[in-house]
Amino acid sequence: MTNSNAAPAVVEPPATNLVVEVRDVVAGYLPGINILHGTSLTAAPGELIGIIGPNGAGKSTLLKAIFGLVKVREGQIRLNGEEITNLKANKLVAKGVGFVPQTNNVFPSLTIQENLEMGMYLKPKGVKERLEFVREIFPELADRLGQRAGSLSGGERQMVAMSRALMMGPHVMLLDEPSAGLSPVRQDEAFLRVKEINRAGVTTIMVEQNARRCLQICDRGYVLDQGRDAYTGTGRELLNDPKVIGLYLGTLGQDDDE
Repeated sequence: MTNSNAAPAVVEPPATNLVVEVRDVVAGYLPGINILHGTSLTAAPGELIGIIGPNGAGKSTLLKAIFGLVKVREGQIRLNGEEITNLKANKLVAKGVGFVPQTNNVFPSLTIQENLEMGMYLKPKGVKERLEFVREIFPELADRLGQRAGSLSGGERQMVAMSRALMMGPHVMLLDEPSAGLSPVRQDEAFLRVKEINRAGVTTIMVEQNARRCLQICDRGYVLDQGRDAYTGTGRELLNDPKVIGLYLGTLGQDDDE
């Protein structure tokens, strides 16, 4: 586990074997105001990466910068070795990147099936095959495809949003706070679904406020603080590191397992 003032102790995947590579990114929403101050992150094929940190640390901004929704002013972002810095979101979807935002992540006036079909707007001929795939991961939706998304609970909407992002067959999934606003039971379900998506071969990068649960399931984790990488390591290393516990886990994502 490393901090920003020490040489890395965790060996990251070699640069030739990276799906996502974020290097020294400076980014923000308003001119002259940066949220990210030289943030870096890597993800190898099939990895589940967790990003935790206090409110305002830049976690969601990092995902949005990867997905072309926030202007990157310095640094580089690469996908399978190809530079994608500031590439538009629709082009990233076509390249195999899915993004599930925390809020406003479904079309409430449309049915579940219509929401899923919206995820296939670039490849409409493959709808039937992809529907079968997402129904295997989210069987709860299989018999409710005609129900309007606006009538669903928060957890159910999250399932629809994840399913829609999966419709295009992404090889990278960006998840912004998948357990936000859910009951403890629904949070457990959300984390199980994230693991299932990852096991299906999708490299997953997840921002999560429930830090403990995030670190329990991720391969590697990054702790962001004030737009910078404060610590990085395997999920287990970060869970057991006294500094991370004292500075972050004491106030982030306490659960009922303690």
